[in-house]
Amino acid sequence: MSVPEQQSAARIPGRLYGVGLGPGDPSLMTVRAVEVIAEADVVAYHSARHGRSIARAIAAKHLRADHIEEALVYPVTTESTDHPGGYRGALDDFYEEAAARLAAHLDAGRTVAVISEGDPLFYGSYQHMHKRLAHRYPTEVVPGVTSINAAAARLGRPLVEADEVLTVLPGTLPEEELTARLAATDSAVVMKLGRTFPAVRRAMERAGRLPEACYVERATMAGERTGALADVEAGSVPYFAVAVVPSRVAERDVPESASGARGQAAHAPEDVPENVSGNVSGSAPEEASGAPVETAHAPDAAAGDAPGAVSGEVVVVGTGPAGPLWLTPESRGALAAADDLVGYTTYLDRVPHRPGQLRHGSDNKVESERAELALDLARRGRRVAVVSGGDPGVFAMATAVLEVAAEERYRAVPVRVLPGVTAANAAAAKAGAPLGHDYAVLSLSDRLKPWEVIAERLRAAAAADLVLALYNPGSRSRTWQVGKARDLLLEHRSPDTPVVLGRDVGGPEESVRTVRLADLDPAEVDMRTILLIGSSQTRTAPRADGTPSVWTPRRYPEG
Repeated sequence: MSVPEQQSAARIPGRLYGVGLGPGDPSLMTVRAVEVIAEADVVAYHSARHGRSIARAIAAKHLRADHIEEALVYPVTTESTDHPGGYRGALDDFYEEAAARLAAHLDAGRTVAVISEGDPLFYGSYQHMHKRLAHRYPTEVVPGVTSINAAAARLGRPLVEADEVLTVLPGTLPEEELTARLAATDSAVVMKLGRTFPAVRRAMERAGRLPEACYVERATMAGERTGALADVEAGSVPYFAVAVVPSRVAERDVPESASGARGQAAHAPEDVPENVSGNVSGSAPEEASGAPVETAHAPDAAAGDAPGAVSGEVVVVGTGPAGPLWLTPESRGALAAADDLVGYTTYLDRVPHRPGQLRHGSDNKVESERAELALDLARRGRRVAVVSGGDPGVFAMATAVLEVAAEERYRAVPVRVLPGVTAANAAAAKAGAPLGHDYAVLSLSDRLKPWEVIAERLRAAAAADLVLALYNPGSRSRTWQVGKARDLLLEHRSPDTPVVLGRDVGGPEESVRTVRLADLDPAEVDMRTILLIGSSQTRTAPRADGTPSVWTPRRYPEG
């Protein structure tokens, strides 16, 4: 082996650096970033075909004449391409070629610094080099200040506080997806605006976040612009701009003198107590033990609170059968946006505590009183979420709120109802698809209607061969209805008819079992149980784990 060959074989490969330069202002580069550039033999940076690189411009004062510069020029950015693999194929080939160029320097023992604006691993171009080279060469990533942090700093607005959740979204997502995610989160930043801005703005509006959304363009760079997102013209938005929905906690904490009308609405009226407390039982609304608790109410609106001046609203939110996994994005967003939460204490406990929100919990018999409290708060400009289990329109709080809202004094208060996953749907999904064909939903509770009416409806549904979803089947004070219903149904159904017993579906004590109608034992049914009674067509089949799968065919036999 010759001397040059021996030297080549012994050569130690160079070190790869991914260097974050921060959001644009060179003074925001970290000390480590400056050190690495000074030590590097090769400085690489990405650019579009015009050749101008923002990263190079940020680091320009630290580049030396003896630096080897590698301009990694994208073959396409937003334009079309005739590459046989399309846009993605053209970029993949480019990344492979760029990585090979850098690998040649590293193999020669040179130190390579790939510089990028922001942070290298946060939507950064460097990450494509990292994936192709970091497993082959010694590598260090130098973090940088992101555009998100810069935008918040330039706005002077906190992004998140306490237990708030920050969601970072690319504006290139489909508009429906953007809308859902914006509705569900506390705070958000939408990146990559430019051509996506019209869709992002529509998503903000549809999610109800446009009034609080801010706009930051070229944060810390020349040409920086900030303002309300709603005031920005679509044609003026560059790629290097972000939309920011800042902390709601911070908004609630702003003093009235500093926040205007919205700040005033963010504080509870002095004459409304923070909590409407009472006894908590584990039973469903109609089955609470003891007398209804005393429920505090907001006083009637002052003379100056004309109906047309109402700025608050009441949103009745369905939380599904259990915890947060069952919440829709829209419901999650409404709960986060509310100034006040009103509801049965057991359901309120499912909602995370947020600083600045007031919670008005009560016992489970006082639906009308809760509705009145919520509407009175809304008349004062408060955003109120009435928390309901399951779907609020199915044996739940929506009816109570709408009944009270129909009174003349509340007709100016906006009321919305947001759907939730019902107990019937949740239990059916766990069992299979027993509600796959026509079905009827009944409550077995005779607290609000006589048993004779319930029995008549059971007979009619059974005679029509409908699957039945039976709510409120039994409780400590009602122990005979399940047996009566079973006997009545056996007059029309086979003893082998499948019955699904879904208890605490989605909760820690979840149990979903299937029994024959003839074997239905009332002692095994309580207020946390829902019953799904099959029709003559409902079928069962064992699964590999031994549990039965229950379904009702969509096709009904003729004749």
